[in-house]
Amino acid sequence: MSSQDLSFTANVDRQFLRAVNLLDLPPGLAQQIRTCNATYTVRFPVRLRERIHVFTGYRSVHSDHITPVKGGIRYSLAVNQDEVEALAALMTYKSAVVDVPFGGSKGGLCINPNDYDDREIEQITRRFAYELIKRDLIHPSQNVPAPDMGTSAREMAWIADEYQRLHPTEMDALACVTGKPVYKSGIAGRVEATGRGIQFALREFFREPLDVKRASLSGSLEGKRVIVQGLGNVGFHAAQFLSLEDGAVITGIIERDGAIVSEAGLDVLAVKAWIEASGSIKGYPDATFLSDGASVLESDCDLLIPAALEGVIHHKNAASIKAKLIIEAANGPITAAADDILRQRGVVVIPDLYANAGGVTVSYFEWVKNLSHIRFGRMERRAQETTQTLMLSELERLSGLIGVDKWSPTDSFKANYVKGADELELVRSGLDDTMREALQAMREKWHEDERVEDLRLAAYMIAIQKIALTYQSKSLG
Repeated sequence: MSSQDLSFTANVDRQFLRAVNLLDLPPGLAQQIRTCNATYTVRFPVRLRERIHVFTGYRSVHSDHITPVKGGIRYSLAVNQDEVEALAALMTYKSAVVDVPFGGSKGGLCINPNDYDDREIEQITRRFAYELIKRDLIHPSQNVPAPDMGTSAREMAWIADEYQRLHPTEMDALACVTGKPVYKSGIAGRVEATGRGIQFALREFFREPLDVKRASLSGSLEGKRVIVQGLGNVGFHAAQFLSLEDGAVITGIIERDGAIVSEAGLDVLAVKAWIEASGSIKGYPDATFLSDGASVLESDCDLLIPAALEGVIHHKNAASIKAKLIIEAANGPITAAADDILRQRGVVVIPDLYANAGGVTVSYFEWVKNLSHIRFGRMERRAQETTQTLMLSELERLSGLIGVDKWSPTDSFKANYVKGADELELVRSGLDDTMREALQAMREKWHEDERVEDLRLAAYMIAIQKIALTYQSKSLG
């Protein structure tokens, strides 16, 4: 089979093998790391609309070198075994790249959620959760799902409730799933996490002039022309943060029913509101609508953010991509064949197994919060404020003793300085630190090892080395 025809799993494996060929691993270890440990297929009935409907769901465990394993649950008619196994593998490598202590897993239900009302989705979700829970495929210390395409905090709340119902004496029951609503022991900042991680990754990339130069760009994010493919949770938050906080200009937004473009820039919040009100991107004012949305991937821009499905950049359109920098907000949006073409053309790609790791990172924070049974910042926030207030007061007092006019900071400075960090600020701080450190490690390998042609190869090598060390410390006899 040619690289042009590879399945999703084969695409991931091909990138894995590129990295393994540059590493010196003990015989057999590479195969163990690469192999998907197990995939469970469940078929279950639900009585809806006076008849029984049978649904098919999957939960794949790629690697339990560290437990629990972690990975989202998606609802889509495109869900199949190959997809969940590929996504589970990416979760393994992704967690390793950003130093999150999880193995890789993924789940999915073959369903179009738009075909059912809210009550029916709840019935289906609870029944699916029951099938997974009774097999320990949802468990705080073994397998922890999260939201993915077609699911949200709502579904995670139902899953957590179902787990609690089946384990009424389990103290850590709420740690069985992440991405829950804050009122259900979720964590502030989880909904925005993947999009925020995209922003932090780009900020770190633009901090290094050599990286920016390699992408044939200059300066900062401000003024950069950006095209976003997919205005779901990830694409929306990434576009919102980049435009409102970093001065990037969103010149194109691609959705399933077409695309809109505007060289003057699009108001992301207004576009999102239009889609939610009308159900379509078509008809949005102050922009040009194109029915062939995929063609906008090939439009001139500085930065392209594919944030929807896998395989949208492939061997047929890769040579026409004009973006100088691509950041993979989705899982697997660039096929292996397309990756080869882009690399040969000098297009820099910030790979998915690093770029969209914001979700699993903040999920880790939520899991830790659930196990510790205390909100982040609760113990130290006011003590922080007291300490900072005392310091300001002492600085004001000392300034009056050294023969100068008494220093008097502005009220806004005082308020910002003495304010103790709340949970959202701590989550963002932890995510920023995670994304910076991971890219710095990838950058070091990319810059210093001449065999490493791109950031994707650097990320895979780092991930595989970490996983290999974990396996070598385990009893495998």
